[in-house]
Amino acid sequence: MTTGSYVARIVDVPDHGIRLEPADDSDRPDQPTATNLLAMSVALALGAAGYRHHPEPRDPELQTLDALLTGEAVMPWVSETSAGDNTYIVCTPASTGLPHCRVEHR
Repeated sequence: MTTGSYVARIVDVPDHGIRLEPADDSDRPDQPTATNLLAMSVALALGAAGYRHHPEPRDPELQTLDALLTGEAVMPWVSETSAGDNTYIVCTPASTGLPHCRVEHR
């Protein structure tokens, strides 16, 4: 797993879901297992914050985990309320080295 943090602004894309806009200094893993763990942690944090899966089917060729973390893909998650300009996903490595993510309103 990467040793740094991953921080991204959550951007609403009406009728499609959300896109993550990573901060310039966000670390993104370069190994497949670490990428999967970070993406799973992001999904769990979004679920805990009240996001749900958008009814539009995911396109597995365009909506990859790498595209999610780099902000290139719109992901099929929506919130009951608009994310607004100051909603972020913040992921930091836990003592185990695994990512711990949470949604923050700044």
